[in-house]
Amino acid sequence: MPDFDHTTLAFVDDIRDRELASDGHSRYGAYLARHAHRFTGGRSPLLAAEFAALAWEVATVPVMAPGYVSVRPDIQPLTVSLDHNGRARFHASVGLRHGDLAHRPDTRLRALDWQYDPWGRPDAPWPVLVGPEHTDRPSLLVAATLLVPIPDAILVRPTATAAGRTLTHEAKQVVAALTDHANECLAPLVADLRGGDW
Repeated sequence: MPDFDHTTLAFVDDIRDRELASDGHSRYGAYLARHAHRFTGGRSPLLAAEFAALAWEVATVPVMAPGYVSVRPDIQPLTVSLDHNGRARFHASVGLRHGDLAHRPDTRLRALDWQYDPWGRPDAPWPVLVGPEHTDRPSLLVAATLLVPIPDAILVRPTATAAGRTLTHEAKQVVAALTDHANECLAPLVADLRGGDW
């Protein structure tokens, strides 16, 4: 299993997928079969961008836990969404500490900062940030949303209209391409945003 680092936000683990498969082939394929009705989209087959978004959704937490795609815990959620023109893009939420941004005077908002997850390891290389459990007045926590376009060239136009090996193969193909794109194009942006502190 790959380790997360500054260049790896997500990875696919086909070995674990086979080992945990109830059908002996693919655990992800079994999840796709449970959601097969969603892949018809009222027409068959889905457009490539729609297929990518749905294949990614089924491959990740919370639909599939543990996911076929593992996402670095500090980047949550990492989804594939469609813009107004129906083009695919990554939508990543990144919690930021106030020190990552220029200071500005706050008037009505109390500048609270994200806290490290008390249930996580204090020495975790990818710490998860959580909000305070209680505030007594309006408070400001900063998070960045990164939108990264996904090129049409890496998407798969699905041919499968029902659950089965073809649907699983095509979904795995697009999820692998999306994972590579996230690591190549999104990971450097996250590192720049955080100033290389992590």
